[in-house]
Amino acid sequence: MLTIDYANCLSTRVGSHGIDPARVDGSSEEAKGLAAITRSLKETRGTGWERWFGLWNEPMRSEHVGAIKPLVKSLHGKFENMVVLGIGGSALGNIAIQSALNPATYNLLSSKERGGPRMFVVDNVDPVNLAGVLAQCEPKKTLFNVISKSGETAETAAQFMLVRRMLEDALGKKWASHVVAITDPEKGTMRTICDEHGITTLPVPEGVGGRFSSLSPVGLFSSAMCGIDIDALLDGAKAMDERCRSEDLTKNPAAMLAHLLVDLGNRKGKHSHVMMPYCNALYLMADWYRQLWAESLGKRRDKDGAEVFTGFTPIKALGATDQHSQVQLYREGPNDKVFILCEVEKFDEDLTIPTGMGVEALSYLEGKSMQTLLNAEKRATEYALLESGRPNMTIRFPKVDAHHIGEFIALWQIATAYAGRLLNIDAYDQPAVETGKKATFGLMGRAGYEDWLAKVDSALAATDYVV
Repeated sequence: MLTIDYANCLSTRVGSHGIDPARVDGSSEEAKGLAAITRSLKETRGTGWERWFGLWNEPMRSEHVGAIKPLVKSLHGKFENMVVLGIGGSALGNIAIQSALNPATYNLLSSKERGGPRMFVVDNVDPVNLAGVLAQCEPKKTLFNVISKSGETAETAAQFMLVRRMLEDALGKKWASHVVAITDPEKGTMRTICDEHGITTLPVPEGVGGRFSSLSPVGLFSSAMCGIDIDALLDGAKAMDERCRSEDLTKNPAAMLAHLLVDLGNRKGKHSHVMMPYCNALYLMADWYRQLWAESLGKRRDKDGAEVFTGFTPIKALGATDQHSQVQLYREGPNDKVFILCEVEKFDEDLTIPTGMGVEALSYLEGKSMQTLLNAEKRATEYALLESGRPNMTIRFPKVDAHHIGEFIALWQIATAYAGRLLNIDAYDQPAVETGKKATFGLMGRAGYEDWLAKVDSALAATDYVV
């Protein structure tokens, strides 16, 4: 199971920049407050915008898995490529799970070695990127997985419109058989399109926001198509959830994680949270974490309407690569960060550095494994941060597999729920995102948004301040 070693966040290790150990004691006032939050979460789990707690529990789990597995079986071997169309929470989980659990060279393997289609996730409307992916995916050999609850997200809608025309040109009336949509089961523009053309669909569950949807059909369908064990993902999430039901702070990983990061942020000024996995397979999980942490906790107002401008800035780095690009700043720059290091105890594959090279200065490396070197680099960075009084913790993976990735996803989702309550904010809305969406509608000429075009043109009128 995943563990969190947080000793380096305490004042006994990093002095005044750390938390007093008494504040993380199971009998502290802070622990009592977190126990109350645990009880509150038991009351609200599975309701409203916390329906995501049900993704790994019955009956939702069986409903989703029971729909996904037969569909995947029916599609197996029929497509050389699968292109996921989505943005934000409709894409980041798919990318992160795929990167964590399939080889980096997955798309370069033969179809027999892959056991599933090549997978491309198009999560932007960059025309060069989109054209490049589509050029590699012959329509007759490609399945398109469009993910949009409403069907009106501008980026995904534009992607889908292009793909639909491409499929119509290549396949005629059979174009819809090359699309699987994950959308609202009852209403919305995408639902209307799917019902009209007979497109196969899976549900975006009600009450499950995009950034909490990775363990719903949004992330599970593409995972299953590419041979990932979705039962193990959900088993891992369920196992973590069971641990996070404990009212004992010292036995509840999500409560402790949220407490440490919120306390260090609000009381010690550590408003930037750097996730630094020492494992390439986990690097894109940091992208998923960044959306979850930023969009959930960055809020202007709290639940009482007070202006608070709260939240933390999530940053990603990669060990050992970024020891050579960022650690100089992290050790000697502003002491305003907490470092979340991720360590893997056992890699699926390892390489041994050859002996007998005859270079005295490099002899210390001979016969050592690359895993040993990578984890030594991690431990050395941990020590260097500690020496500079920089709070850090380690999330330790016994290995990177579907079970532990499921644990990781659930850990951060549940920690986000705790953090929202600690900050007294709504962790499930994103009002600041809507302004950009409406301004885009205005700029693109959508009816009813003319006033937004006027606002943008007025605010961004040309000036002479250009060099």
